[in-house]
Amino acid sequence: MNFADPIDEAAAREQQLIEVALANRKAPEPPSPVCRNADCGEPSQTGTSYCCAECREDDEKWQRAMQQRRVA
Repeated sequence: MNFADPIDEAAAREQQLIEVALANRKAPEPPSPVCRNADCGEPSQTGTSYCCAECREDDEKWQRAMQQRRVA
C-alpha cells in the first residue's frame, strides 16, 4: 500500500490492530439462570449471573485467584 505520509500509514496500522483485537476477544458469557457462585444455587437476578452483589464479589475473587494460580 502506498500512503501519502507516515501518519496515514500509522492510522491504517492502528485500525488494523484494533480490528484484529476485536476479532480475537473472548465472547462474553450469557447470563446464567442460576447464580454462578458455586456456594449459592439461588436463582439469578434478571439480566445477571448472580443473585446478589456478595455472590458476584465472591466469584470475582475466586476467578482472580485462579488466574493468579496459572501465572505462577
